[in-house]
Amino acid sequence: MIMDKHVFNVNINWTRDRKGMMCSPELHKKETNETNCIEVATPPQFSSGIPNIWSPEHLFTAAVSSCLMTTFLAIAENSKLEFLSF
Repeated sequence: MIMDKHVFNVNINWTRDRKGMMCSPELHKKETNETNCIEVATPPQFSSGIPNIWSPEHLFTAAVSSCLMTTFLAIAENSKLEFLSF
């Protein structure tokens, strides 16, 4: 089986210290044409880490969790499964 090619563009730029700004040209607010960006940093568990900012570890865990949720939603929809929450 041949799958279609999927491309997801992400740009990341260092801002200062151990922080950067991660954006995607594909994700923007249509009404203002403003780019939807996320500030990212080293987590506080590591040397010179910064609290209260998305870290690669948060983003990885969020990616796995959101993949599980969207897979469940697709299977539930295709199976006509009714549910109250996830």
